[in-house]
Amino acid sequence: MDTAFKEQMDSYCAAFKGVLAQYLQSVHFRPDILDESMRYSLENGGKRLRPALMFAVARMLGSRIEDVAQFALALEMIHTYSLIHDDLPAMDNDDYRRGKPSNHRVFGEGQAILAGDALLNDAYRICFEECAKGKTYIAAAAVLCRNAGPDGMIAGQAADLYYQGRAGAGKREAEFIVLHKTAKMIRSAAVIPAVVADMDENIVALLDEFGRNFGILFQLTDDMLDVTGDFAKLGKTIGKDAAENKLSYVQLYGMEECAAIADHALEVCEHILGELPFDTDFLLSLARYVRGRES
Repeated sequence: MDTAFKEQMDSYCAAFKGVLAQYLQSVHFRPDILDESMRYSLENGGKRLRPALMFAVARMLGSRIEDVAQFALALEMIHTYSLIHDDLPAMDNDDYRRGKPSNHRVFGEGQAILAGDALLNDAYRICFEECAKGKTYIAAAAVLCRNAGPDGMIAGQAADLYYQGRAGAGKREAEFIVLHKTAKMIRSAAVIPAVVADMDENIVALLDEFGRNFGILFQLTDDMLDVTGDFAKLGKTIGKDAAENKLSYVQLYGMEECAAIADHALEVCEHILGELPFDTDFLLSLARYVRGRES
């Protein structure tokens, strides 16, 4: 990993760690088990890719991290709730997340569901409070809520479950899953800073398309790591997609073709970044890092 890229990534992650710490210091929910279960998953944060992406785009556009910090927090809370629910026996049934027992393994299924519900609802509260800052914040909140909802991430999760092992499901259905379950929230991270900064619609459109292809790249890499990765690096069960007959690009096309599609998504990301009239070096390195990641 390039030293300059790593230092910048670490700085964005550190900035988000401060935002998260401030939030956690400001709240304490009752009963205590609700507070504990929310914190358990929220603090077990992984790579913080989405907040880092949002901060990087904000800085690229000449804005401050503080301008989008609360949206980054809300996005990560929504992402965390989705992982808690995704691990449940009724969904992907995974006992581990980021190297630790899944929320439901620690607190029970009912409390895990409620922890996810609480994170989602408090994320929306944060979005509503941001709306008081003006019309661009209202528009940004709408982007996040729309991409998280039944036309976004939830639609992708529903399709992921519905097409599991279903005869006749193919490319169109697999693409729908990737574009909704994963890419919609990554698009939020890429677009929200531009919406808050009231950027030209062409800039917003380019960043949205970058987020779309970045999301494809991320999910296809994740699908391949489910085959080639190991638990020590990924922190979650390996081989579940194949074992549960999940519809994925790996299942449809095999590893070699899936890798080629991921490479094409990276090329599209590179092309879009070349069209932006800003310093895009960090975003370029981030896309390349995602393509080569092992965890």
